[in-house]
Amino acid sequence: MREFRAALRRHGMTEQQWRVLRALTAKDEIEILALADVTFLLPPSLSRILRDLEERNLILRRAIPEDLRRGLVSVSPRGMAMIKTVGVQSEAIYSEITRRFGAEKLRALHELLELLEHSLAEPAPAASPKKHATHAQTRALERK
Repeated sequence: MREFRAALRRHGMTEQQWRVLRALTAKDEIEILALADVTFLLPPSLSRILRDLEERNLILRRAIPEDLRRGLVSVSPRGMAMIKTVGVQSEAIYSEITRRFGAEKLRALHELLELLEHSLAEPAPAASPKKHATHAQTRALERK
């Protein structure tokens, strides 16, 4: 992430702002709550990020006519230009990561992360009635 942060910083972007812009390229418009879901951002944080992106003219916002409390967001032409500029640098960074780590290991890592995401999305199994060790107890056992 260090390489990505430096590239984003050169363009005055945070990782979260970049995540939002990239997510917005997947659709012409998206509801703000749906955007929060796909970017894994809490609505209050997303609200602040959208305000910043809007002030920089990187996104467009509009209310849904049927329900003015809800809003739609899209990427502005200036935002698309930013995505293209930063995207070139981002792709170069991904290429370097692939070269150093290996394409096969990177593919396996992505598969494992997807499995983790899916397993965490499923309801947790019921806890067994056994008493679980506290973190302190576990650490004490590890030291023995």
